[in-house]
Amino acid sequence: MNAPRIWDISQRIHAGIPQWPGESPVEIQRNVSIGPDCPVNIGVISLPLHTGTHGDAPLHYDASGIASDQCALEPYLGPCVVVDARAAGTKVEEKDLDWDAIGEAERVLIRTYETFPHHAWDEDFTAIDAAVVMRLRNQGTRLIGTDAPSLDPQTSKTMDAHHQVRIGDMRILEGLVLDAVPVGRYELIALPLAIAGADASPIRAILRRCFDD
Repeated sequence: MNAPRIWDISQRIHAGIPQWPGESPVEIQRNVSIGPDCPVNIGVISLPLHTGTHGDAPLHYDASGIASDQCALEPYLGPCVVVDARAAGTKVEEKDLDWDAIGEAERVLIRTYETFPHHAWDEDFTAIDAAVVMRLRNQGTRLIGTDAPSLDPQTSKTMDAHHQVRIGDMRILEGLVLDAVPVGRYELIALPLAIAGADASPIRAILRRCFDD
């Protein structure tokens, strides 16, 4: 058997990364540099918790929900399926997904972009209809991921998709980069940082797939 192939499905974090409107920009600076009297470089970073590829903790959409450091890791690690919803309209609806391919997958990642918008904020991103989340929840899905910045539209005040996630105690990944990933089944590794009291965490998400000779 060949060695597993790895896809990095995370955004690159940098000072100019597009952010939710109103969020602070990412700041990365070098506080200490290698020199005659110093053997190391030391830097510091400041960034909103929902920067780039991130996982929403329940605290984000539930006042009594748990924070990132309290989230069990099992939902973020294990078999998953990547499905294509690029033909969807303003929202991914049930008719836009291949439910036979999804089956009873515990982790489902939904691609909506033809090409991920790395250099500009897209306020008209494709959200996920609450009925889709409810159907996934009812068939046992533990984690739902999307390449969009959120499951719900940017202007949503009711957060209907997040509400369905809350009911099922599911987990969320947002801002994935799925351009180079064929539809199919993979192993997902996308662990949130244990940040005390955090409503979200930046994530380095990867997919791993083994190919037989």
